[in-house]
Amino acid sequence: MKDRSVRSQEKPQKTNREKFRKSAAREMAYIAVSVALITICAWISVPVLQVPYTLQTLAVALIGALMGWKRGVAAVAVYILMGLAGIPVFSNFNAGAGVLFGATGGYIFGFLFAVVISGLFKMIPIKNKWGRTAMLYGANIIGLSVCYFFGTAWFTAMYHCSVAYALTVCVLPYLIADAIKLLVAAVLAVRLEHVIK
Repeated sequence: MKDRSVRSQEKPQKTNREKFRKSAAREMAYIAVSVALITICAWISVPVLQVPYTLQTLAVALIGALMGWKRGVAAVAVYILMGLAGIPVFSNFNAGAGVLFGATGGYIFGFLFAVVISGLFKMIPIKNKWGRTAMLYGANIIGLSVCYFFGTAWFTAMYHCSVAYALTVCVLPYLIADAIKLLVAAVLAVRLEHVIK
């Protein structure tokens, strides 16, 4: 009788361990895919003024809206640490503290705010696809606005320039393209979220 009771206790423990391992492996895979997506989108860039055109804003918005804020923060943090460690994950295959703490580094750190906001809005239980897409699009706009605010403040402090100059160089030329990218991210998130656990 004792042997049977011991065996019955061991089985649930093994099952729980297996579930934990599978869950941890899944989370690591989601974060790894997210980091890869941000990196690839950073490499797709067109040099313009001080800040190049990239698809990073699309990637960050999609990750927040699709993966949630916890995975999103983890992915962006890993991305930043990889760049700081010298791995060329930033635009134009750049890396290092010089890029991260340079004049435009604030926009990279600003991705943390953007992904949190998109991820938090993801938790709002709107089932209608059109309504959910509109909600996530609005969340992406709010998130990027905070990212813009942080990055612009950083830029003005580093360059000792006016806010008007910083907005002209770092924000205004990108508004239309970013608006389109954020919409694409919202649409993709709604279409794909049923496959993400």
